[in-house]
Amino acid sequence: MLADDHSIPKCAWVVKLDLDVSSDGGESMVACRMYGPNCYDGEPFFVAREPENLNAKEDDGYVVSFVHDEKTRESRFLVMDAKSQQLDIVVVFKLPRRIPYGFHGLFVKESDLQKLY
Repeated sequence: MLADDHSIPKCAWVVKLDLDVSSDGGESMVACRMYGPNCYDGEPFFVAREPENLNAKEDDGYVVSFVHDEKTRESRFLVMDAKSQQLDIVVVFKLPRRIPYGFHGLFVKESDLQKLY
């Protein structure tokens, strides 16, 4: 049985930062997605659109995260466009079970999985 651990910080949004901003005082936050009232995420993760393309831009891909609505008790897996300023949602998968805060995932290429067989 899982119980809520109130010592785990809850994040109600994800923010994309540009760490190359020079010391000219430019804004380092370049994108933000608020999840809505009572909604908190696990750890957002970047997934490249074309992992094999070494010439791809660094934000050419998706930000993915598990989000839980504490009021409705619904859990979702969000896929967001990493290039958009609002981290536009590409697709939402409703999950049959709650994903605990702090859950970690690992994304691998299919070709790497094939090497395991």
